[in-house]
Amino acid sequence: MSKVEVASTARRQTRIEPSALEEFAKNFRGELLKPGDAGYDEARAIWNVMIDRKPALIARCRGVADIRAAVNFARENSLLVAVKGGGHNIAGNAVCDGGLMIDLSLMRSVRIEPDTRIAHVEPGATLGDFDCEAQAFGLATPLGINSTTGVSGLTLGGGFGWLTRKYGMTVDNLVSVDVVTADGKFVHASEKNHPDLFWAIRGGSGNFGIVTRWEFKLYPLGPEVYVGLVVYSLDDAKPVMAKYRQFVSKADDNTSVWFVMRQAPPLPFLDQKYYGSDILVFACFHPGSQSDAQKAFEPVRQFAKPLGEHFGLQPYCTWQTLLDPMLTPGARNYWKSHNFAEISDGLAEVLVKYAKMIPHPETEIACACLGGAASRISPSATAYPHRNAVHVMNVHGRWREASDDEKCISWARNLFKETAQFSSGGVYVNFLTQEETGDRVKTAFGSNYERLLKTKKKYDPQNLFCMNQNISPDE
Repeated sequence: MSKVEVASTARRQTRIEPSALEEFAKNFRGELLKPGDAGYDEARAIWNVMIDRKPALIARCRGVADIRAAVNFARENSLLVAVKGGGHNIAGNAVCDGGLMIDLSLMRSVRIEPDTRIAHVEPGATLGDFDCEAQAFGLATPLGINSTTGVSGLTLGGGFGWLTRKYGMTVDNLVSVDVVTADGKFVHASEKNHPDLFWAIRGGSGNFGIVTRWEFKLYPLGPEVYVGLVVYSLDDAKPVMAKYRQFVSKADDNTSVWFVMRQAPPLPFLDQKYYGSDILVFACFHPGSQSDAQKAFEPVRQFAKPLGEHFGLQPYCTWQTLLDPMLTPGARNYWKSHNFAEISDGLAEVLVKYAKMIPHPETEIACACLGGAASRISPSATAYPHRNAVHVMNVHGRWREASDDEKCISWARNLFKETAQFSSGGVYVNFLTQEETGDRVKTAFGSNYERLLKTKKKYDPQNLFCMNQNISPDE
């Protein structure tokens, strides 16, 4: 192998000698890719095409031995490191310029123990991989809402989805993890073993090591669930949102109703005359019986006169792909986020104002409804601290052409500023964009920041794992 120019942890250019590369490659079972190699551009590509970084070397791992070798190689040569699981993170932390990209996407095994209701998940697995295997036994755990999202990145930030009101955050259902730490050691962490590391992994982003195996609790679900969509005109948003606020305050843990403001896509149950119009959509999920679900959703159907609706039994795996067509790779994406305790009249007014100024048909304002079981866990129980966040807003800017960057990003930032006064504090760490660093990261980790900093200094004092919502050990 020839010399490779790489970026160091200090972001300076350095060189890796051929002998060092050859020694690294000798026992590496996966692929080592350099710029110009076949498969290099495909391996470095991630979901958000606004991120276009070029690692000097990509290590596509096939097992724990490969991960340990890559971590040791990076540390011994002071390389800038990025770690790719699903490659879905909005900030693009899965890929770096000039350094070593440790690619876990070949490691996608999901093994289910149906008797003990436990899932063992490799670090490159997606939500679709997980759901497919778990649903083969009628089981599930709280995950996200897009099947192409990586399980690892989702969990490292806390993780939430349709089952969160019933069973808590993704991290609340984590039993144990296997981790390769910055010193190259293999550590099994749980409530009993390395509890400080296990605590930090559950919401502390990728700051503490590379998780090589996740172990989750599972719950009976499906294979079909009763779900639905109700579409209202955005012109009816004021009274509808007031009724929604009352509905959420009384909803039980089984009832999850999220909302989206956007321009109407070509939904098959919606009259074509409404395509492209400003709409308010409620997505409804219930893991219980059909009769209980129908009763729970009836008020949502009566908020106003709907433009269209569709309810019925659907395979859980199908429901988990509902948003996939709107979140395909290949678009430019920019997000901004706040947490809210409720959707007040003032907040709803601002959201409607900006929804009527949406700069691109693929852009939307989405708001997940959490609470329930997730809110009854102490903020200090896991690194994820925002247990008072009932509503998590994602201002999802999405468009295709670079020429639209300025108007789309400005729209998102202005909406973010105007809604800040209604925030309950904090932000979901997985929704932070690449420019949100420093104090914004501290906001994401909230009251747990100092404990996370202490754990970072113990497990990664040289900040090898810095391509994340970073906690610098130098503080």
